[in-house]
Amino acid sequence: MSPEQRREMIVKAAIPLIAEYGAAVTTSKIARAAGIGEATIFRVFADKEELLDACMAEAMRHDHAVRELMSIPVDLPLPDRLAEAADALEAHLDRMGAVAGSLHASGHRRRDTPAGEQGRGMGREESMAAIRGAVAELLEPDRDALRLPADQVAALFLGLLFTRPRPEEETRLTTQQLADVFLHGALSRTEGDR
Repeated sequence: MSPEQRREMIVKAAIPLIAEYGAAVTTSKIARAAGIGEATIFRVFADKEELLDACMAEAMRHDHAVRELMSIPVDLPLPDRLAEAADALEAHLDRMGAVAGSLHASGHRRRDTPAGEQGRGMGREESMAAIRGAVAELLEPDRDALRLPADQVAALFLGLLFTRPRPEEETRLTTQQLADVFLHGALSRTEGDR
């Protein structure tokens, strides 16, 4: 196994534990979850802080969400595609929030990233552009029915999705309801039906 593969394996095993325990998670617990000896962690990472930073960086990556979006079948009806997209993006946001929140609550502060590490990730704008592009691809089969270009519709959909109420609030729509209201509006009938 290459050092990069080992690194990925350790980070993948650590993320759920960090979401649960924050910075208080032990490297021995992470090693058990990864099926390796604890010393292996310190052959890959200089210290626990570097491992925690790597996990935070991994949780923030957009490519997981983009892969999920790209796996949605484009032959589904558009409302179903958008509902699945909303589900995939919520899972991505939940993962980011769980890791970041848990680390923050346990007092971990991310160290400055070395120059070599900065090339691994993308900035927020680039990440959002990639996600918006993936949603626009989901809209493409219906582009002739759209009132705006797919990229603009994707941006509007993401704006609605990212600003909806929290899960515990009564006014929160399901992802299917969100897609329906987005596509058909809030009115139960059109002006011509009155």
